[in-house]
Amino acid sequence: MPWPPAGECTWAASPDLRLPDLSATPREEVGRRIARHVLDRCDGDETLMALLRASVTNPAAAQRTREIFATQLGPAVVAIAPDDAAARAGLVAAQVLGLGLALTRYVLRLPPIVAMDRDTVVDWLAPTLQHYLTGTRRRTG
Repeated sequence: MPWPPAGECTWAASPDLRLPDLSATPREEVGRRIARHVLDRCDGDETLMALLRASVTNPAAAQRTREIFATQLGPAVVAIAPDDAAARAGLVAAQVLGLGLALTRYVLRLPPIVAMDRDTVVDWLAPTLQHYLTGTRRRTG
């Protein structure tokens, strides 16, 4: 049976990512700030986790997730890195949602990732997010 069944509502979940104002964050700290924020949101928002789980197999949920990140993460990234903002926001989302932190820690529950305490996760994740948000892209060829 296709999801959602005919005549039933589609994904109406609209989690608020409650992203911090990154323009007030020192540039060298934005990666760490986002990493901590992602952990806070994922630890405390079952609606967001349900939407993420459903997004893997449900096209309507996947579309809703894309909309949330386009309307909430996109503007936050533009505020600190207007050059290539869409690419930067996409990379941040891929790192923390794709096969990144949220999926591996909260949905798939991979033991090595689940076993890490929050500070260890931030220490590993923050430098990558920092590069995505403030680094320069090396051009090849």
